[in-house]
Amino acid sequence: MSETSNVIILHGTDEYAIAIHLTELRAAMSDPSTAEMNIAQFDGRAGLNFEALNTAVNAIPFLAARRLVILAHPLAAFSSPSLRKKFNTLLTNMPPTTTLALAEYNFLKDDHWLMKWARSSTGKAKILVCMMPRHWEMIGWIQQETNKQGGKIEHEAAERLAEMVGEDTRIAAQEITKLLTYVNYARPVTATDVEQISIASAQGSVFDLVDALGTGEGQKAQKTLHQLLESEDPFSLWGMVVRQFRLLLLAREVIESRGSQQDIERALGIHSYVAQKVYSQARRFTMSALESIYHQLLRIDEGTKTGQIPLDLALDTLVVELAGKL
Repeated sequence: MSETSNVIILHGTDEYAIAIHLTELRAAMSDPSTAEMNIAQFDGRAGLNFEALNTAVNAIPFLAARRLVILAHPLAAFSSPSLRKKFNTLLTNMPPTTTLALAEYNFLKDDHWLMKWARSSTGKAKILVCMMPRHWEMIGWIQQETNKQGGKIEHEAAERLAEMVGEDTRIAAQEITKLLTYVNYARPVTATDVEQISIASAQGSVFDLVDALGTGEGQKAQKTLHQLLESEDPFSLWGMVVRQFRLLLLAREVIESRGSQQDIERALGIHSYVAQKVYSQARRFTMSALESIYHQLLRIDEGTKTGQIPLDLALDTLVVELAGKL
C-alpha cells in the first residue's frame, strides 16, 4: 500500500482470501502490546452506528503510528444515496494515520458507487479483487497454497484434493494444513496421503447421504448426516453438500441434452469415479427438484452467514425437509 492509499477495498467471492488479507493487515500493526487498542471492527449488517465508525476512523493512534479500522459488508450499511454521500465524505476526509479496510463478499463492477469513489480518490484507495478459483484453476491454487504453508504436494495429490473440495479455498487450505502435519513437512504429500488423511471418507458419506435422499430413505439420510456431523467440521461438510448438489444440477443439464457419463466428466472437469456417482444420482432427481434444492441451499447459506440459524441445525432441517419432499 502506498503512503496515500489508506482505504483498502477487498471484494469478491473468496472469503478465505479476504480473511487472509485482513489477518495480514492486523499482523502489520507494529507493536502487539498496543495493536488491539488501535484496531476497531464493524459489520454493516449489524445496524452500523455511523458516529461510532466516524470516531474510530478519526481517532488518534495510541502509542503507534497507525490505526486499523475494518468494516465488513459496507454495502449493507449504506444502502441509500444520502448514506452513501455521508460515507463518501468520511472516506475522502480520512486522516492519513488510519487504514480503513472494507470487506465486501461480492464482486463489485466498475460502475458501482464504491468503485467510482475509489477511482476518483486520487490514490487514497487500493482495490483487491478476491475471486474463488474456477475448478480448472484449483490444482494450481492448491500447489501454491501448499508452498505458502511451507510444504510440497505431488500433482496427482493436488488433483485428488481438488476433486474433493471443489472451489472452496477455505476447506482446501484446512486440508492442506492437515496433510502437511501428517507428513511432518518432511516429504511431498502424495495421492495416497490425500485418500487416507483428507476428507475422502467424508465425501463418500456425502454421496451416501445424497443417495439416501434420492431413493427416499429419510431415516438413512438423517443417520448419515448425524455421523458426518460427529466427525466433520460443519462448515467443511456444508461446502461438500453445496458442491455435490451444484454438480448434480450441472450434470442434470447434460443428461437432459442427452449427454452421457463421459460428457459429464468432460463438461464438469471431474474424475471418472466422481462423474459415475454424479451421473447415477442426477438421474434420480428432476431438474425442477434440483433447482429448488439449490435455491434452498443459497437461502440457508445466507441465513447461517447472518447468524439467523446454526449451520448444523440448518443441515439437519434441510435433510428432514428434503426427505419428506423427494
